[in-house]
Amino acid sequence: MIRLDPVDLRILQALQEDSSLSNVELARKVNLSASPTLARVKHLEASKVIARYVALVDPPMLGLKVNVFIQVSLEKQESGALALFEKAVSHFDEVMEVYLMTGDADYLLRIVVPDIQALESFILNHLTKIPGIKNIRSSFALKQVKYKTALPISS
Repeated sequence: MIRLDPVDLRILQALQEDSSLSNVELARKVNLSASPTLARVKHLEASKVIARYVALVDPPMLGLKVNVFIQVSLEKQESGALALFEKAVSHFDEVMEVYLMTGDADYLLRIVVPDIQALESFILNHLTKIPGIKNIRSSFALKQVKYKTALPISS
């Protein structure tokens, strides 16, 4: 883990809020001149504290109205079976997140699709074709109560 000082933390907070800030705007927000701000950002990028920059797109604006959480249990919890499953699901665009879990299911997936028919197609044509799956359980999100991408940073 890299040591971050209060200025680094302010830079991260500002960029999580709006990564499109110019260096001059960012410097103004963190009360530092432009040159040292740029150097700090480059250091944060090089050290992988800043992993990447993205544009957050509103799923319903693209017709992706169904948010589904799928619990998957595998027949065996061996490293080879886990690796095979992880590699397989990582190739599907519908899969937004994948977590190896403790508890009843081995994996929790978050899927976004336009409708129930697309979900059915995804499950039947892709998910069930992955070898070693014992059980699949789906839960539909009725409403998104909270969603954020910014990590909690205390300065």
